[in-house]
This record gives sequence, C-alpha cells and structure tokens, in this order.
Amino acid sequence: VQLQASGGGLVQAGGSLRLSCAISGGTFSRYHVGWFRQAPGKEREFVATIIWSGSRTDYADSVKGRFSISRDNAKNTVYLQMNSLKPEDTAVYYCAAHLSFSNGLRYSVGAYDYWGQGTLVTVSS
Repeated sequence: VQLQASGGGLVQAGGSLRLSCAISGGTFSRYHVGWFRQAPGKEREFVATIIWSGSRTDYADSVKGRFSISRDNAKNTVYLQMNSLKPEDTAVYYCAAHLSFSNGLRYSVGAYDYWGQGTLVTVSS
C-alpha cells in the first residue's frame, strides 16, 4: 500500500489549503485514514481521522471547527480541508492508513500501518 500526500504550501494566517492523500496498492474502501502533523522539534501528533465508509470522523481539539476530513472512494483519495489557518498549524502533514473491518476510530501513531511521505504546510503571520 502506497500513500502520496500533496497540497502543502505557504499560506498567510487566516487562509486555506486542501491536502490530498492518494492511496494505491490495496482495497482503498477498507482502510481507515488519518492525518497527522509534526512541527520542528515536536512529536508527531494526531490531526483528523475518517473510517472506511466516511460515516465517522474525529479531530484534534486544536483543529475542530477549522479542519474537515473527507474521502472519495471512487478516486482512492482522502482530503483534509484546512480553513482559518494559524501559524501554529505550521508542520509537515502526513497521511496514514490502517486496514479495519470495524467502525472504531484510532488516534495514535502506532495504530497506523502505512504512511505517506508528508507535505509541508507553512502558515505565515
């Protein structure tokens, strides 16, 4: 299974970006997908997650109300829409996936089996 994250860039505070995570090499519709981020000098942290059907999602408190995760199973792609960006959102963003036959959500780095290469998001003040 390969994950390819894209869509990062430089944006001013208050702006928006949409990240994409294209997944290949597996049965996309059976994978739960999460977004994580890692700022310089900090540990990788959970941002958002979505189950295989798209019917359940959850977010870190720091991004609730600003970020939205969605998926298009026909395109094998998961999206992270980021609005009202803040300088503290600056980080490398990673998408990750794990195979699941339940509707349970997972939040830890160790719960995900497959990872993309990351895309850099920089928010200027």
